[in-house]
Amino acid sequence: MFAVDYLELEVSLATRPLGRTGTEVSVLGYGAMELRGIPRGPDIPDEQAGRVLHAVLDSGINLIDTSVDYGRSEELIGRYLHDRRDEFFLASKCGCPLEVRPGMPVPYPHDYRAENVRANVAQSLRRLRTDWIDLVQIHMSPSRAQLDQDDTVPTLLALRDEGKIRFLGMSGTLPHLREHIDMGVFDVFQIPYSAVQREHEHLITAAANARAGVLVRGGVARGGPAEDKDWRQGPIGLPQGEGMSRWQAADLDDLLVGISKMEFMLRFTLSHPQMSTAIVGTSNIAHLRDNLASAGKGPLPQDVYDEARRRLSQEIASESDKQRSG
Repeated sequence: MFAVDYLELEVSLATRPLGRTGTEVSVLGYGAMELRGIPRGPDIPDEQAGRVLHAVLDSGINLIDTSVDYGRSEELIGRYLHDRRDEFFLASKCGCPLEVRPGMPVPYPHDYRAENVRANVAQSLRRLRTDWIDLVQIHMSPSRAQLDQDDTVPTLLALRDEGKIRFLGMSGTLPHLREHIDMGVFDVFQIPYSAVQREHEHLITAAANARAGVLVRGGVARGGPAEDKDWRQGPIGLPQGEGMSRWQAADLDDLLVGISKMEFMLRFTLSHPQMSTAIVGTSNIAHLRDNLASAGKGPLPQDVYDEARRRLSQEIASESDKQRSG
């Protein structure tokens, strides 16, 4: 067991219901993508990954999100946390290639047919050293027509009936997210959202109104203006630099009273009343500590949140007008 006194932080994380699942999840979840290793992630020694994973649970975070696509992350979770399996809600994904080979195009080609979905789940169970996965999410938001053609949902329902998974999820985006919600079969949706990427904001509400839980991704590391090298990737689904451009156009800097941009971004995400948890990934204990400190402060003050949304909405309207006139 790893000692975790290096966190040097006492934070009581709030929890929220995860839709109709009957589960309460911490408002800050942990995304294991950063544990995938090189070449698409940081070169993190196994022991360091173990320390991070134990620190995650010891901090009060009780949701971990991973994927077949995330390199060695499933294996590391299984190695270091299998004896703490009852302490956290485990989410993974399906439709992914069973093996990511050097030179494969990004995004990786996905296969939603029954045989591959079953193979994904079987492989994940082995790697994670568990008898069940709480949530299996269909990755990369395929159309309903694709799901129907490949019998994806009936396959997941069968796996649920077999006790291998507990809930069905969709890692969804436009243009197909609305039809996913309307299908009524998904217990949880994972949706990209942040102050500078609000395209899915109304669909978070729609999913919650359908009694589904909502995991938000991209709310910090890829959702805001860069302050250091770890933030320089563009928000999910936006061109490089677009997040910074939107931030600057909305003129939000005067709202940062005593807080960093990173904290503002995370607390803005937590301010959406119908999200369940914000997934934030890191392989760095110091970053985990910062995320916990920010999340522990809760949502932004209501007046700050309302003003930020007003300015951001004006920027969105201005950009739409430019596109129409162009």
